Amino acid sequence: MKFFAAAVLLFLAPQAERKVNIIFIHADDLGYGDLSCYGQQKMKTPNIDGLAAEGTRYTQYYAGSTVCAPSRCALMTGLHTGHCLIRGNAKVDLRPQDVTVAKVLKEAGYATGLVGKWGLGHEGSLGVPTRQGFDFFFGYLDQAHAHNYWPTFLLRNEERVKLKNVVPNEGKDGQGVASEKVEYSDDLIHREGLSFIEKNREKPFFLYIATTLPHANNEAKNKGMEIPDYGEFKDKDWPDPEKGHAAMVARLDRNVGDVLRKLRELRLDGNTIVFFTSDNGPHKEGGYDPAFFNSSGPLRGIKRDMTEGGIRVPMIVRWPGKVAAGATSDAVWCHWDFLPTAAELAGVRIPEKLDGVSAAPLLQGKPGPAREYLYWEFFERGFDQAVRMGDWKGIRNGVDGAIQLYDLKNDLGEKVNVADKNADVVAKIDAIMKSARTENEFWSPKKGKK
Repeated sequence: MKFFAAAVLLFLAPQAERKVNIIFIHADDLGYGDLSCYGQQKMKTPNIDGLAAEGTRYTQYYAGSTVCAPSRCALMTGLHTGHCLIRGNAKVDLRPQDVTVAKVLKEAGYATGLVGKWGLGHEGSLGVPTRQGFDFFFGYLDQAHAHNYWPTFLLRNEERVKLKNVVPNEGKDGQGVASEKVEYSDDLIHREGLSFIEKNREKPFFLYIATTLPHANNEAKNKGMEIPDYGEFKDKDWPDPEKGHAAMVARLDRNVGDVLRKLRELRLDGNTIVFFTSDNGPHKEGGYDPAFFNSSGPLRGIKRDMTEGGIRVPMIVRWPGKVAAGATSDAVWCHWDFLPTAAELAGVRIPEKLDGVSAAPLLQGKPGPAREYLYWEFFERGFDQAVRMGDWKGIRNGVDGAIQLYDLKNDLGEKVNVADKNADVVAKIDAIMKSARTENEFWSPKKGKK
């Protein structure tokens, strides 16, 4: 009888609430205007639109940088490009002392997985995902390797998985153009992502889906929009690169739908928060012209530009019952907010000395992150900087370049430089550009990359 009573009391006692699962879907070179829920007219993205209908669509969200590697570094470390290690597209590896989202969540008891493109650590280094907090990794380590959609190998954790594709004149990092196309990398990566959800259904998990869609294979030049077929777009009177881009976006949309269906099938969707965004603005590579689909939407510029089209990206967040459904928010936040946001969602201490601010309150209808400014710097064509301060946006191209100033509230397309009429604002932005950064062993403003 005593045993029965104890069992009843145990059953009736409050059960510890399971921590929320976190899925972060990171598209590659997807523009602000590439989704129909953000105004795209020529192609539809029904599953991503459905994600927005069941969640909140953010119109003033920013990537970590205007190109891949530094943007992903900001996302993973909670530091903007004035402080994070990687500030341009180069082969630089994260270090053991670097704090990542995966390390924080793993310490909180999460199963941590990454499928897709890493770009922050290379084979044999301590920067590979499995040395940076991820229990499981499948995909590409090197970003040049990730150009090739039919590679000869992918990585599972730290071991190469040989594929059936043939790549003549393959580069040392696996880049190139396949002559025999058998196994499409996105199919394999997508399957591994769904499998990770299935295998970890009984415990809290963090899954980073770093898809390569719709990035081009730069080595294939004007045939770089590599896709098995053009699908519904094959009979369109469009150039082939544009058909390829549309088919890539459609495949991305289908994959998002598969993830949501998997969550529903496993009855996990109510306790899973899904983020969807892009690493930077749209590219003009592989023969693709972003003007064809108006991929930047109302914004000026593309990938590699510090104007809004290079760094402002879509962001959709879905969490049934917690994040407002069918809502649109103009709150300003960014990639380096993800680490503190994930920490707060997981109920653990937010690491110190981050540039990011938790957006967890914002996601549940409270005021967004409060800060004086957002800052970016970028090394490729020289040393470029950008600052957003309220509705003001300042851009400096080159160490000695004059600051351009735009009023985003009244000039979203950054068409009119009003620096000469707002000397006080320019002075404040100039001071931020000098104080918001630290020196870095790999990049120097005067010398460029080492």
